[in-house]
Amino acid sequence: MKTHIAAAVGAVLLTAGTLLGAPAAGAQTATATAATAYPTSDFNITFGATWTRGTVTWYNRSVRVVGQHRSAVADSAVTCRTTWAYALQADRAVIGQGGGYPIACGTIASYDFPVPADQPGGAAYVRVCLDDGNLKDLACQLIARPR
Repeated sequence: MKTHIAAAVGAVLLTAGTLLGAPAAGAQTATATAATAYPTSDFNITFGATWTRGTVTWYNRSVRVVGQHRSAVADSAVTCRTTWAYALQADRAVIGQGGGYPIACGTIASYDFPVPADQPGGAAYVRVCLDDGNLKDLACQLIARPR
């Protein structure tokens, strides 16, 4: 099993604190209307009868991942689903990761989490993955930062 659990705890702590380079949720609307909006990218990942769909918002030192994931059945952790994301630099080395909560078991669940990308310019790519309840990547989509 990967280090998802430790990273998930870190992501929760990061959420409780401040996002690196991202405005507070209430400030985003004001920022988007006052100047240029932050770029976004949509994703849609399917694995059998399950999926994760949403949007990545690109900030200077983090990304925000918002969407929903679906689990078709609630038999075990293997059939439950969650979403995980990796922030990558230009050479595709991982510079941050986060997600994993909430886990959907036989239902659809909404998520909204930050992924740190604490380097100048932020992430060049984000890899979003549909994971099982054990945080194993099942299917992923690589997304390039919009220019």
